[in-house]
Amino acid sequence: MNLSFVILSGIAAILAAGFLYQSLSDLRDRRRYTSAGRWVEIERGQKLYVVEKGSGGPAVLFEAGIAATNLNWHHIQEKVSGFTATASYDRTGLGWSSACRTLRTPGNISVELHTMLASAAIRPPYILVGHSFGGLVMRRYAIMYPEEVAGVVLIDPMRCEEWPPLNPDKQGMIERGKKLSRFANPIARFGLARLAVTSLLCGSGKLSEHIAGAGGMGARHVLKRVTEEVGKMPREVWPVIAAHWSRPGYYTGMQRHVSAVPETVLEMQSADPIRDIPVLVLTPGKSIPLSDTCLKKIGDNVRQVIATDSAHWIHLDEPELVVDSIREMVAIATRATVPALA
Repeated sequence: MNLSFVILSGIAAILAAGFLYQSLSDLRDRRRYTSAGRWVEIERGQKLYVVEKGSGGPAVLFEAGIAATNLNWHHIQEKVSGFTATASYDRTGLGWSSACRTLRTPGNISVELHTMLASAAIRPPYILVGHSFGGLVMRRYAIMYPEEVAGVVLIDPMRCEEWPPLNPDKQGMIERGKKLSRFANPIARFGLARLAVTSLLCGSGKLSEHIAGAGGMGARHVLKRVTEEVGKMPREVWPVIAAHWSRPGYYTGMQRHVSAVPETVLEMQSADPIRDIPVLVLTPGKSIPLSDTCLKKIGDNVRQVIATDSAHWIHLDEPELVVDSIREMVAIATRATVPALA
């Protein structure tokens, strides 16, 4: 028998086995990890996965960073749901939600969020809480639908002036992110990403290091940063994170988000400030505080608080500060909606 044929047949068999392993594991993950939430249709055949906890009002809505899911808010949502209604969700292209159909800009995402809230019967007024890229989404939502918003909490929101096209110096970072997504997608399709993230989060991590090494310096940098940040999250969500990172659709969604950064920057650079709505901005102590000019671009009623012990992920470094900030905004909104006594 021709040796080349034997080798090719062996490779084909391994790929087929990997594809089957990935497909069956994905179905198992969906059955195992999605019972906490529900899917809400926003367009025919397109659904958002949303997790609701707590009761009362105003409802607190959580928006995660550029490649993050509702899991990023797990510990914060648990605490906030003790005093009001909450909802976190996965944007299209990420987590358990459907693939995205539009450019991943804050305006397009806000339209999807608005549709989801109406379909899910999650009623305003809302307190909007957004981290990083999610901060831009929540800013945009407050500008587009101000009558629904009672307050906004921005956790180290993405700074447009630091990203292309305003700052071309970070174009290389965007290109590395896109390259990493393209590299990871086929690996995920045949089950290797699942083995790698299982190794990273539930094992020794050796396999994930080898695969990241094949992706170059950019992949190794991402692995290091991700490991550090995920390590701050509750251990019960690690297997769910591994399930997300095992899916090829996750890397497609991440690429779509990263690729849209220049359009996001242009959209938000020209956006109007939020008017007549209280905004609280939490800035890491390890970053330069936002200037008065930057704060005025965000809104006309903005207060900045420095999270002295935090880097970019304030809700992981100082969760109590974030919970207290949300509690404060809920109290402000509640006072504003209580009618005066005659």
